[in-house]
Formats: sequence, structure tokens, C-alpha cells
Amino acid sequence: MTTLQLISPIDGSVHATRECISLDAAVTVVGRARQAQARWKRRPLAERIQIVRGFLDQLLAMADEVVPELAWQMGRPVRYGGEFGGVRERGEYMLSIAEAALAPIEIENSDAFHRFIAREPVGVVMVIAPWNYPFLTAINAIVPALVAGNAVLLKHATQTLLAGERFQLAADRSDLPKGLFVNLTLDHAVTEAVLAAGLVDFVNFTGSVGGGQAIERAAAGTFTGIGLELGGKDPGYVMEDADIARAVDTLIDGAMFNSGQCCCGIERIYVAEKRFDEFVDRAVTLVETYKLGNPLDSETTLGPMAHTRFAELVRSQIADALAGGARGLVDQDLFPADAPGTPYLAPQILIDVDHSMRVMREESFGPVVGIMSVKDDAHAVALMNDSQFGLTASLWTADRDRAEAIGREIETGTVFMNRCDYLDPALCWTGCKDTGRGASLSVLGYQALTRPKSFHLRT
Repeated sequence: MTTLQLISPIDGSVHATRECISLDAAVTVVGRARQAQARWKRRPLAERIQIVRGFLDQLLAMADEVVPELAWQMGRPVRYGGEFGGVRERGEYMLSIAEAALAPIEIENSDAFHRFIAREPVGVVMVIAPWNYPFLTAINAIVPALVAGNAVLLKHATQTLLAGERFQLAADRSDLPKGLFVNLTLDHAVTEAVLAAGLVDFVNFTGSVGGGQAIERAAAGTFTGIGLELGGKDPGYVMEDADIARAVDTLIDGAMFNSGQCCCGIERIYVAEKRFDEFVDRAVTLVETYKLGNPLDSETTLGPMAHTRFAELVRSQIADALAGGARGLVDQDLFPADAPGTPYLAPQILIDVDHSMRVMREESFGPVVGIMSVKDDAHAVALMNDSQFGLTASLWTADRDRAEAIGREIETGTVFMNRCDYLDPALCWTGCKDTGRGASLSVLGYQALTRPKSFHLRT
């Protein structure tokens, strides 16, 4: 039997251990979930909404306990107060649109015919959640899946095992039927065996490209529905008419917040030539005000990365770029907590970079950003599209028509103007290229977790 260890980035200690369940035990859990789901889907939608709202309220009530717990698990500073503001926003929005999103599409209702398209739950949904935003990412699928009439199995990342247990505690304290929501502690082998056996009906996975490929291989031939969000290399483009002060504050926060460990964080920035020096100077000044240190300290603005191996990857990208002619502008001596071989990594801004460098091509998922000057919109679009990823792009201009026109040329899932690093629950969260496939949040999030059923009733 596999034992999972949660290693805290704060001090390298073993913060928690959990025994994984066997395949036989997992099969039993899935069977019980399917039985519970068969009863749950027959309950009125209004009743399901009320019960899931109670589940959400139970989760939100844990906010004060969860903030330091997250710091110990993945290093986010306590000063930022956790994720539950966003959890509330997304959860409540998805509850608010459920009735309209799941309503039948009426085609005809006459004396002769009643023709309509209904939405049916897919059955058992497995949510495989990541460590970087362990509550926000999971809630995207959990709330609409339950409201739509599905059972949910949650498999959380080893780095945030305790987050999965918080969801289970909320379920146990709510009126959700027993067995309808289950937090599972699984290793990779058993997870893949569950998928290969076709035991679940839909998988929502957020993680690496390699992880997404493993999910697809495991489920091959089972016709299991799959939704994948596999990361990004999100660009920002600052045009000559942009509000530079605002652009710096937002884009640099988008690059550095959570130690850069954000799915839609900014990883590369392109600035109009005439504004390049001003943007870079302001960006360096801002980053050099950060404090790297213990995330339990209220003065810390930048905590450790979640694991040493993540920090070492970013260090290697920075070293390769510097060896290739890039220049690092942030004084590393301002961050004495930085230490090779640890997850404590000082932030860095790189210029004189190009797309031959790993730091401008590979996902970094750390506190580093490369900044390049561009000649015009066409140049910026070409560089933004020169990536294997396509999650979000952030455009900075005073001209909304220009932003929309450029946005239509960018290969991405979401186009932002004068903001970044935000999930609007009313809009579909999706990506293209190696970022993955599928949709969550918005009305489309409900469609992903249900199937259409057509009714053609003749009098």
C-alpha cells in the first residue's frame, strides 16, 4: 500500500501522511457513489441547489483554519487570507444560474407535439485537483457537478491532501447524501486503473501536460468525458497608449503572486518600444519591495514555492537565460531568504530575452518574468502566439476596439483588457493548444457536466 507524504515548503518537514486506498476499495466507493447518484438526480433541482449551498457554507465557515493550513501545505503567505473569497464568488454564481443553465430547451409545446432537449447528469464525476489553488480550482467543478445531479469523487494533489479532507468535512456536515461526495486518497496507479476500467463518467483534471496525457491514455477506449486544464505561458502586451503605472502594478502582481504559481499567471510581457524603459524601471522598483520569507509571518509578501524541485526548475531556466545573454535586473541580495536547494526563490525580471530561451517557452510557474520590446501589434501577436500554450492573454490599451481586434488574433482561451489573472465565473474558463480542452464555469460549465436528452412527444 502506498503512503503519501506532504512535505511542507516552510521547513521541509513531513506535515502529513496518508495511506492510499486499494483498487478494490476504490471500486466499492465508486459503486456506492453511483447508487447515491441514482437517488440524488431524482430530487428536485431547487432542493439540490439548497443542499449544495449548505455544503458551500460549511466549507466557507472553515476559512480561518484553512489560511495557515495552506501556508504549511503550499507556502502561500497568510497575509493574503486564502482563497475563500473567490470560492464564494464562483460557488454562489454557479448556484445562481443553475435553474436557467439546466432548463430544457423548448422547441414546441402544442396540442400535437411537445419537443424539447433536457439536460441529464453524466453520472459519477472525478475531480483531480491541483495544489496551487486547491479550493478555487476544485470548486469550479464540484458545485455544478453536484447541482446538476452527479456524484463527485475528489482526488487532491499530495501537496494539498488536507484541502481534500476539508471538502469531505464540509460534505459530512451538510445534508449531502452519504456517499455522494467522497474525497479519495489514491496513488497514480490506482487512479489510472479506475479510469481504464471506465468506472467514472467524466474526469475534470487540472495539472501538467504530462498529467493530462496520462489521463487520456488511461481513459482511452472507455469514452469517458474529459476536461483538461494543463497550464500556460500567459502573455501580457502593453501598448503605447497604456496606463503604465496600472499595467505594471497588475501585470507584475500577475507574474509574482503566489510565487508565480498561478495557472493564468503572467509569464512573459511584451511592451511597445517607446514605453519599454518606463515599464521595466517601474517593474523592477516594485519587485524589489517584496519580502521573501516564512509565509506564516504577516510581513511576508512572497512565500516559498510549494516544493524544492519546482524552485530548482525555475533556477535552471533563469541560469540558462543568463548564459544565453539575458540580464537579470532584480538585486538578489535584497532577498536573503533565497537559498539554492530550498523552495525559497527570489523573484527575477529578465530583459534581453528571446524565444530561443526556455524561460520564454516553457511553463515556469515561478516568480520570474521575461520582458521584451515590440515594434507593433503584428509583432506582439506573432510573439504571443509563439507558444505551445493558450490559456489567457492580457492586453493593455485605452482602445477597446483595438484590444478586441487583437484579441481575435490571439490563440488563447480568455482575452483580458487592462486586467489579468482572474476567473470571471460568468465566462467560460477554457484553453487551447497544450493548455487542454473542455470548459468550466458559466453556463458551459453545466453543459460539460451533463448530457443532452431529446424528447419528441406526439399526442
